[in-house]
Amino acid sequence: MSDVLDATYKPSDDEPFMNERQLEYFRQKLLAWKDDILKESKETLSHLQDENHVLPDIADRASSETDRSLELRTRDRQRKLISKIDAALKRIEDGSYGYCEETGDPISLKRLDARPIATLSIEAQERHERRERVYRDD
Repeated sequence: MSDVLDATYKPSDDEPFMNERQLEYFRQKLLAWKDDILKESKETLSHLQDENHVLPDIADRASSETDRSLELRTRDRQRKLISKIDAALKRIEDGSYGYCEETGDPISLKRLDARPIATLSIEAQERHERRERVYRDD
């Protein structure tokens, strides 16, 4: 299916929504994003293993621990992001990709291009965030 796209292809509202070309475009975009994250994770892991030495100065040790903690939090966020990317790839396979999971309406191509793991339309996302703010303020 990858021969369906050339390097200059961008999804457009002038074509049928989530046609074969659009699905392939987003599949490739998601796979490239996942690949980048996995490469970064390997580099982080390698960096953490290289820094596995004990520093005599307490300030250096504290700084090193802070850096290590930040890198581990970042890796955890990346792990969660990979699971969202995998879920988006499954939606491409089952035909539900690009449609709002709350309303069933198409998610705009611009939103999907900016955030290919989106599961809600902008309107549904805004409603969701308003509800979150209301409950958070309680």
